[in-house]
Amino acid sequence: MTDVTTPGIPTPDGAANVIDTDYTIGQDNVEGSVGPFGFDIHNPVFMISGICIVAFVFYTLALPEQAGAVFSWLFSSVTKGFDWFFISAGNIFVLFCLLLIVTPLGKVRLGGASAVPDYNYLGWFAMLFAAGMGIGLMFYGVSEPLSHFSSSMGGTAVGEDGLRTDWAPLGAAAGDQAEAIRLGMAATIYHWGLHPWAIYAVVGLSLALFSYNKGLPLTIRSAFYPLLGERVWGWPGHVIDILAVFATLFGLATSLGFGATQANAGLNELFGVPVGPTAQVLLISGITAVALVSVLRGLDGGVKILSELNMGLAFLLLAFVLLVGPTFLILKNFGSSLLAYAEYLPGLSNPIGREDVNFSQGWTSFYWAWWISWSPFVGMFIARVSRGRSVREFVTCVLLIPSLVCVLWMSVFGGVAIQQVVQDGYTAAQEAELPRQLFAMLDALPLAGITSMIGIILVMVFFVTSSDSGSLVIDTITAGGKIDAPVPQRVFWCVFEGAVAIVLLLSVGGLSSLQSMVISTGLPFTVVLLVMCYAIYKGLRSELKNI
Repeated sequence: MTDVTTPGIPTPDGAANVIDTDYTIGQDNVEGSVGPFGFDIHNPVFMISGICIVAFVFYTLALPEQAGAVFSWLFSSVTKGFDWFFISAGNIFVLFCLLLIVTPLGKVRLGGASAVPDYNYLGWFAMLFAAGMGIGLMFYGVSEPLSHFSSSMGGTAVGEDGLRTDWAPLGAAAGDQAEAIRLGMAATIYHWGLHPWAIYAVVGLSLALFSYNKGLPLTIRSAFYPLLGERVWGWPGHVIDILAVFATLFGLATSLGFGATQANAGLNELFGVPVGPTAQVLLISGITAVALVSVLRGLDGGVKILSELNMGLAFLLLAFVLLVGPTFLILKNFGSSLLAYAEYLPGLSNPIGREDVNFSQGWTSFYWAWWISWSPFVGMFIARVSRGRSVREFVTCVLLIPSLVCVLWMSVFGGVAIQQVVQDGYTAAQEAELPRQLFAMLDALPLAGITSMIGIILVMVFFVTSSDSGSLVIDTITAGGKIDAPVPQRVFWCVFEGAVAIVLLLSVGGLSSLQSMVISTGLPFTVVLLVMCYAIYKGLRSELKNI
């Protein structure tokens, strides 16, 4: 790991099929300074991305009602017209990853035939665990299992147009409490298990393979070299990277918006802070300011320390809820939920002829677009910590370790909330608005004030680490693959991540606007990821001769 051919990218150890290209990282960059602030930006990726995002913010602020109507139309059009496409793509990503595990391609080692892992298993698993944690688990940990359970218990309902109006998955489980729990947990695991992590594995593998084995820059476009050749450094590559920037930024903005509404609900629960756009804007602004401090302190002094703090707090909260809740029942349901997931998976992943349109379009399509939008962010993190692993080892662990963490989290928090309804008749969490449901569930447990405060801190720190890390990823892409670009560029992206979240919350629709934009930007990037699978296959085939 001492010799470097591409800035920030170690040379392969042992045999590797390095791509011979005349391109040098940063050759298309524009360098300079504005006063004391330097910049080193890729031309034209940064300019087009930056101008479009700034224009989007001003448009949404100037015409919030019109923007809200456009966002609503986008969400309806994309989910109703392309739900089959998102669900089919998710299935393709899972099947592709499984094929990599069982075929000879899995023997290829990331970083060269003689590369050794940079981290031991314990450290690597811990970082994969960290990648699996985020605002989404805090926001949906209670609400999603509870929502699917409640809608399944309510059965199906058909409107005058003959379409179902309920939100239950598949055929529901009207009046069957035990089956409603199984179906609700199976639907939750479907959204947080193999499918999303297959998406992340595809992006992470492409970045690791084409950077560590092929010697190309750490950008999304590098994966397409086997298909485009030297044209990947021109406009085809520019378009790919610009799409990655838009997808990542709107994916992050959606998470930040969810985090702000949940933190606002928690502060209202504990301290009576008013719930509404004003408080949420102040929260996003304040936490973005903290994220800026983290950006200025750098990875080791900022996001690393905050990540370690968050992991400790998340583990404590998980352990507390598990121990004070019906521990044996939760652990039992964990196993039965995995069996239910296997049983219901064919129906949940079926892309055509679905009757549960609200579930497949409003839940699954949105989730797949959200995961795909987050994939450059999480994929780059996974790639950076996975050098030295075989492809088989990489894909197996990326699919299983974070999936099991997510399933455990949902089983504990969602399981406790469901048991509160079933056994205790406590329906406060079930009846609460979505951002408040976590705190309503904790309110029925001992030390509610302390655990709710920990929950608020977790949401806020996830906000900071997501914003900081996301800014780094977007900056790397818009700096042409440079990972040591001037800090003011990361500051720019950090500020506008918060700004996009704010303007979407202020537009007519609020959280719905966030969902609309993430699913709209996720659609074209899904095409990028599907083509990326073929590029990965070609890249791995060329490495087999080195084994």
